[in-house]
Amino acid sequence: MKIAIFSGSVYGTAEEVARHAERLLNAAGLEAWHNPRASLAEIQAFAPEAFLAVTSTTGMGELPDNLQPLYYAIRDHLPAWNGLPGAVIALGDSSYGDTFCGGGELVSELFAELGIVEVLPMLRLDSSESVTPETDAEPWLADFIAKLQA
Repeated sequence: MKIAIFSGSVYGTAEEVARHAERLLNAAGLEAWHNPRASLAEIQAFAPEAFLAVTSTTGMGELPDNLQPLYYAIRDHLPAWNGLPGAVIALGDSSYGDTFCGGGELVSELFAELGIVEVLPMLRLDSSESVTPETDAEPWLADFIAKLQA
């Protein structure tokens, strides 16, 4: 199964989580592809059969600058990904209250609009509680892999 991973990161933490997820997915025998600057055309050329989005949150619950062009391209073109599996890992800081993991919420809403079936609830990683988010994501990623291989 081919999994496209896209990420949005301000300081690089979400990118590191995405790279770690790519390694784990590939080690499980899946074909994962991650490009933090991916265009919609590159993702479509890869012909994904599943999606993983890993994003931090910036500003008032917004997506990081590097993910915005892809997000808007997907939203504007609405590719035919209906029924494909996907999942979201959101990074944030719970001290921001209502905007905690807001970037992940935006991607989750986009997945719903596209008809991508989220196979697991969004993983919320809180920077005020974790110093190793890539390790903290491993149990959730193991569940994600199991869902894709089922």
